[in-house]
Amino acid sequence: MENRSIRTIGVLTSGGDAPGMNAAIRAVVRTGAYHGLKVMGIKRGYNGLINGEMEEMNARSVSETLQRGGTCLMTARCLEFKTKEGVARACQIAKVFGLDGLVVVGGDGSFRGARDLSNAGLPTVAMPGTIDNDISCSEYTVGYDTCLNTVKDAVDKIRDTASSHERCSVIEVMGRAAGYIALEAGIACGAEVILVPEKEYNFDEDVLRPILEAKSRGKKHAIIVVAEGIGGVIEMAKEIEAKTGIESRATILGHVQRGGSPTVRDRVTASQMGARCVELLLEGKANRIVCMQKGLITDVDINEGLEMKKEISEELIELAHKLSV
Repeated sequence: MENRSIRTIGVLTSGGDAPGMNAAIRAVVRTGAYHGLKVMGIKRGYNGLINGEMEEMNARSVSETLQRGGTCLMTARCLEFKTKEGVARACQIAKVFGLDGLVVVGGDGSFRGARDLSNAGLPTVAMPGTIDNDISCSEYTVGYDTCLNTVKDAVDKIRDTASSHERCSVIEVMGRAAGYIALEAGIACGAEVILVPEKEYNFDEDVLRPILEAKSRGKKHAIIVVAEGIGGVIEMAKEIEAKTGIESRATILGHVQRGGSPTVRDRVTASQMGARCVELLLEGKANRIVCMQKGLITDVDINEGLEMKKEISEELIELAHKLSV
């Protein structure tokens, strides 16, 4: 049953941008319009909420956004929002604009902000939008698949040069303190070595040995994928060259991984999650995270979701080891 006290909702994107955020915004706006709601687009995340940077959106204002990367509402960090005074001001501004509920698209930090708003009296629902796939309560986050495909394309191109020059390429990918991007992209690209923060490694045994063994089998190049939580790829490439005599080069892929037109999976998942956020508010439910579990869209309490732990797949780590021989 719809909660008819919800007449106007806001939507914002917070934290790092991710492909598919626009699809989520579009789903919120159009689902809201379908149910007769007024939807306010809040610019620059929580910073825009505090400063009242918002305008009404409708079905037409989100046309031609589905295929675009980034976020049409823009995003920004907001230190003021981390204070009680900042949250109180955000709630006050929300009342000025008549917001009865809010949808937040972002990561863990954004979820904590959503929780604070719900606790302060503004019904808020959040959904995961981050390329890192590091949200504990969700097996998938919007933007991850597009990022993996971007990394795959880049590594495939780097491999062409590595093979031509018989080099070792050490490639750093994003992911903060999580190794999901490195692990799955490394498997997809046939990397000889994959290094993730979740697993300790020995440089001689886990890096040098696979490279030298591959060379002894006649391989002309080597690809090493390193998560940014480990870092140090420039120094690593120098050390590999010094100890093996194999010409080595380091590449830091950087923010190219956040951009680009979202894949089908990210467009569809973002649309499902965005629509569900609106439906939860209409059902009178707040302080929830819309997430994916066992392949299905569901929702959990924000406090519960933030306390969950997400383990990297040991099966994929073992698979990467088996396939690197």
